[in-house]
This record gives sequence, structure tokens and C-alpha cells, in this order.
Amino acid sequence: MKYVITIGREYGSGGRFIAQKLAEKLDIKFYDQNLINKAAEESGLSVSVFKNFDEKRDSIFSATPSFYSYDISLGQKVFLAQFDTIKKIAATESCVIVGRCADYVLKDEPNLISIFICAPVEEKIKRVVDYYGISPEKAPNLIIKMDKKRKSYYNFYTDAEWGKARTYDLCINSKIGIDETVDAIIAYINAKFGNKNN
Repeated sequence: MKYVITIGREYGSGGRFIAQKLAEKLDIKFYDQNLINKAAEESGLSVSVFKNFDEKRDSIFSATPSFYSYDISLGQKVFLAQFDTIKKIAATESCVIVGRCADYVLKDEPNLISIFICAPVEEKIKRVVDYYGISPEKAPNLIIKMDKKRKSYYNFYTDAEWGKARTYDLCINSKIGIDETVDAIIAYINAKFGNKNN
């Protein structure tokens, strides 16, 4: 059966690593940065434009006024292009998609599992220092900044709340470990689909 797993995540929670390992274990496609490339190719916009607006909230002043109406901004064009690409991917294959409001975009998909990964601050700081080479002094502020950016983007483009448990099928704290989190997600998938995904 075809199904889609979306992963929302706090910065430094290991969400991307979890998503990648999950896709490998389930033998399905993994989409993160490669989704940007695919959306750029299909929309005709450049990859650099997508990267510039990636998971960034548009400004309410960024639309260009015309005499009769407002044209949509470049940021909104990027979001809509990603929206279309996510829809096309979900229609054709099982996959894991990281971020980019994918859970909201696919909310009407019957075989969607939306997941949010969080972690204690100290765990996130350690991961940001160890994996991204950020200094321990700068890591806390960077984590706050990135999470604010993701929350603002998600809340701007959806009618749900980023990181709120009721928004997702499953919220999990990755302090149990990356592999353990992946196993817990797989257990949930099997419980929901009755092992039909195997």
C-alpha cells in the first residue's frame, strides 16, 4: 500500500536524521533538500530562489500592488510550487517528507502519518555543536532563531499550530535516541496500518 510520512521537527532534535533512517528502514523515498530541486525543476524558478525562501515566512508587505489587486509575492510562488510538488509526490509513491508544511498540504491524504520530533534543550545544543560545528555559546540562540522561523512559516501558511500535539498524529521526544525514535515510529505505522506496509 502507498503511504506518506511527514516529519516536522525542532532544530537540533535530529528530525532530519530520523526521517532519513526511517525512509531507509522502510525502503521508501526520502525528501528534504531534494524536494527543493524537484520543485524548482517543475516550476521553472531557480534553485537559489527556493533556497532563499525555504521555510521562511513571507512578509505581509511583500505582495506587489497593482491597480485592481495584489499579485502574489515570490515567497508565495515558492510555497505554491512546493505545495504542487508535494502533492504530486504523494500521489505517486510512498515516501518520507521533512518540513515545508507537508502534513498540512497532505491533510486529506487517507494514508498520511504526520509526526513531530522534539527534544530537550540540552540535547539539541549537543547535537547542533556535534553535527553542525556551532560553538556551545552560539548554539542556544541559533536553536531559538531556527525554531521561531519554522513556527512562523508553518503558522503563516496553515491554519494549524507548529509543534502543538493536536496538529500531528504522533509527537515524540528524540531523547530516547535516533534509532529508538525510528523504531517507535515504525511501531506506530504498523499499529495504524496493521503491518500492511510490509
